[in-house]
Amino acid sequence: MKKNDFWYLITMFTLWRVYLFLVALSATKMIPLQQNFLGGGMSNYQSAPWIWGWANFDGEHFLSIARYGYKPLQFFYFPVYPLVVRKISYFLGSGVDGFLFSGILSSNLAFFLGLIGFWKLIEIDYGKNITRLSVLLLLIFPTSFYFGSFYSEALFLCLSVWAFYFARKKKWFVAVVLASIASATRVIGIILLPALAWEMLSQNKSTGKIINCKLLFLLIIPVGLLIYMRYLYFRTGDYLEFLHSVEIFGSQRSSSFIVLPQVFYRYFFKILPSLNHSISPVIFTTYLELFSAIFFLTLCVLGWWKIRRSYWLFMASGYLLPTLSGSFSSMPRYVSVLFPGFILLAQYNCRIPLLMQKLLIILLLVGLAITSGLFIRGYWIA
Repeated sequence: MKKNDFWYLITMFTLWRVYLFLVALSATKMIPLQQNFLGGGMSNYQSAPWIWGWANFDGEHFLSIARYGYKPLQFFYFPVYPLVVRKISYFLGSGVDGFLFSGILSSNLAFFLGLIGFWKLIEIDYGKNITRLSVLLLLIFPTSFYFGSFYSEALFLCLSVWAFYFARKKKWFVAVVLASIASATRVIGIILLPALAWEMLSQNKSTGKIINCKLLFLLIIPVGLLIYMRYLYFRTGDYLEFLHSVEIFGSQRSSSFIVLPQVFYRYFFKILPSLNHSISPVIFTTYLELFSAIFFLTLCVLGWWKIRRSYWLFMASGYLLPTLSGSFSSMPRYVSVLFPGFILLAQYNCRIPLLMQKLLIILLLVGLAITSGLFIRGYWIA
């Protein structure tokens, strides 16, 4: 990476962090507090809401796992991120404050490293305009604040983009190890297996050797997931406890598979007509879920012709897998790690007039301010 590009990334990352801090600070003065699922509990949150707010909702579970280990009903959260937080806490302190700072530091560091990998990956195929715009769109996506929160999104993004980068450079050992770690970081990590397998087959095709022994090497990718499943069996007697406990996160989710058309049917004919329009945050979140689902489905369709097939497979699989639970709940967050979508969006964005590009950036920044402000004040976003 060139020095100028590196400093550009540092500048954009810093501006992103400053923007989120100012939004958090403003939200504490402008948005009423929702008192459930606050990071660290009410007393800790009230002491510094612009810091503890980044550990709201799932952040509470990740903090608890990192500090105390798994408790019942927490097995849905995969182990690598809490393990990283725990290791860093050895240097920052074993108290709850130390774990909080360890988690936020882990996420922000992983995100910045992920941005570097994302930049280098895009540069393989595209010029500087597409590269810069892809990074910008990722940074200002309305749920990008999760990359700086006590969540595992940043670490998963980092592992995924670097796995693809090393795969593109034909350094398969590093790519497979990173993908294996990713498979124990988030449940969708397993989709790196078919995506990287396609990438390897594409590279082999160009050399005239479609099948070779390197394909067997890819079987290392699920090892991270298999280790976690083995741990679950010893703890709960169920290898798939992380799937079977999904219903505790809402009656709209199911532990049995539901196909995508059924999910859209639920939203258009059951969920939207029954919305309580007096509860505005719920309305906002529901429409955000549906819009994210429609928008990334559109990108998946368009991407078949516009992006590298292994990237498309990663994006399409990463989109479809969460919908099998029968809901678009958390979809705005889940799609944020599907980085090929931002490359595709950058390509289309470059074709529209400059004024429209600026309006899109403003719209995304406003969306980011609304979502992060609500999240900080205890309102469910994704």
